[in-house]
Formats: sequence, C-alpha cells, structure tokens
Amino acid sequence: MEIKAPHREHTRRVTVGDVPMGGGAPISIQSMTLSSPANLKGSLEEIQRLTEAGVDIIRTAVPSEAAARALRELVRHSAVPVVADIHFNYRLALEAAEAGVAKLRLNPGNIGDASRVRAVVEAARERRLPIRIGVNAGSLERDLLAKYGRPTAEAMVESARRHVRLLEDEGFEDIVVSLKASRVPLMIAAYRLAAKHFNYPLHLGVTEAGPPRAGNIKSAVGIGTLLAEGIGDTLRVSLSADPVEEVHAARAILESLDLRRESIRIVACPGCGRLQVNLIRLAEEVEERTRDIRKPLTVAVMGCAVNGPGEAREADIGIAGGKGEGLLYVRGQVVRKVPESRIVDALIELIAEVEPDPEWAAASGSITWTPDWHEAGTPQAP
Repeated sequence: MEIKAPHREHTRRVTVGDVPMGGGAPISIQSMTLSSPANLKGSLEEIQRLTEAGVDIIRTAVPSEAAARALRELVRHSAVPVVADIHFNYRLALEAAEAGVAKLRLNPGNIGDASRVRAVVEAARERRLPIRIGVNAGSLERDLLAKYGRPTAEAMVESARRHVRLLEDEGFEDIVVSLKASRVPLMIAAYRLAAKHFNYPLHLGVTEAGPPRAGNIKSAVGIGTLLAEGIGDTLRVSLSADPVEEVHAARAILESLDLRRESIRIVACPGCGRLQVNLIRLAEEVEERTRDIRKPLTVAVMGCAVNGPGEAREADIGIAGGKGEGLLYVRGQVVRKVPESRIVDALIELIAEVEPDPEWAAASGSITWTPDWHEAGTPQAP
C-alpha cells in the first residue's frame, strides 16, 4: 500500500534562532553569503542587504579556523539567524556552536567516528541547535552509486537515512533534511520519497540551478511543485547570481502559491495590437520600483479596454491604459486619469497611501490554502 506523504503541518517543529521551522510554521526563506566569515565586513554587508530583501535565515560556509573564529562577531551583528555550513571537520562544528550560530549544516557520516558525532550532538543539544543533513545527488556515497547505478531518489533517501540514524542513535531529533539535485525531476522525486520516510522539516532547493534566467524557472518548477503538494518547510533558491536575487525569487515562489503575502503582487497583461500605451515598459518599471516594498497589495497594470478595467477594479490599485493615458483605480473606484508619463509615479504614490485590506482581498477572489487541500485536489476559495 502506498504511504501518503505528510503535509508540512505534521512535520516536527524545530527553531532556528527565533525562526520556527516545521509543524505548520510559515515557510522560511534562506540564502547564503558569498563571503567567508573571515571577511567580516563583507559578510555583514551581504547579510544586511539580504535582510533588507526579506531573508529569514542566512547560511555561511565555515571552511577554516579563521572563518570559525570570526563567527562570534558575525552572529553578534547579524539581524537574522546564522547557520554554519560545515564539511568533514567536526572541530569547526564545535567552534561554530560555541560562537552562537543558530543551526549547523553537516552530514554526521562525514565527520569521523562515533565519538566525534557524539561531541557535535552534545554541543548542539546543549545550545538547542538543529542540525541540517544535506544530501546532494552529485556527491552520493560510492556504495550507493554502485547499488543503484546512478543518483536516484531511492539512493538519496537511503543516504539521508544513514546520516539521520547517526543522530537518532545519540537521541538527537532536532533535524532538518535536504535532498538536492540539479535535475528538477530527480529533486521532486527525492523530496516526495523523503516526505514519506521522515517527519523532520524538509529544506527545499534545486541545487546549482544556474544563472537567474534558467535558474529561476527550474527553482520555481521544482520548489513550487513540492510546496503545492504540501511538502517543504524552508527553502533556498540557489542561483549563480547576487544572493539578493535568490531571496526575491523565493518570495515570488511563495507568494505565487499564496503561502506568503507581504509584497506587491503585480498583475499585467501580455500585450497585443490593441495597446495604446507602452505596457511592457510600464510593467517593468512598476516591478522594479515596487520590488522591495513590503505591503501585501495587488497592483494591476493593464493595457486596454478589453480586460483592463475589470482587472484593475479587482486589484487594490490598478491602471487601465488608454490612448497615451490611463485610468487609476483604487479597489474598484476610478480615482483619477493621468497621462502615460505620470502613470508609474501615480501608482507609487497610491501604494504609499493605500493600506492592505484583508476583506477586500477575500472578496476579490484571492485563494487561501487549507492544510489538506492537496489531498482533496483543489484549492479552497474564501
């Protein structure tokens, strides 16, 4: 009989600093510094930018003693919880725990014998630090590759189970699991299988997704598919780009599924021969100028009289384009007519003035997700 994957509401709750993870907690956004903690100034500048973009948890690689020594100051000045990324060297994990990080990312099977695993577990337990086990399709154990012939979902889950068992044998269960792959179908299959085997929070990601153009699409497909099925408690979009782009992409994925609602949501028509305004330019400018505004408002940028007035009326704020001008709407009411050259400025002014209204959002048809909607097969409308 097929085992049903549990919904994220039923995963174990852990806490990363002041950020809850699992057990139905809001899905948190993670990213990673490009700088080593040893470059304290550079790392703190990155963390500040990522915090302003909306990151909830920041991870930093700790490849050396110098990096570990800098962690205490990094943690002290960071506005968000810091996760130490450790590979192979258990002493660096102990130093990171002592420095006050909020979580360790390491694979216990790679740090030595049972005494070393026990030492790390004791340090984590004493400080209430979760440990994330991270399995990557590109670095599976040789015996698993021999057994399965190639990286498969089954091989990845078996690898994760080995590492999990080492922690469970020490009575440690504040665990987070990730099973990342650069191939989207493999990543989806691995997380689906893991959700049937573990009740620990799952950290989602398509690893090495690439530059933003392709990486955003791969991440949205992989991460979005799983989130829509109720799988996943935290995520990182891994791009070959400024990490701020990762945070923006993660927010967009969550907001597209109504799993997070804190930013400007833009509705814009694709354009056609009826346009009498430069819609593409307007939409791009609105997107750029609202990118970092934290208000859960829907803004419609529509180009003509076919769908424009209707969509503009359904949004919190909308523009319906005409010949070189546009009608501005606020929650269904026309408030003014402006020339094309003033449309974006006028929209930004209205965004500053208009406050979110949950009742309007519900009445205008926003979708809300119930904990078991994926089992029923349809989202539930308010």
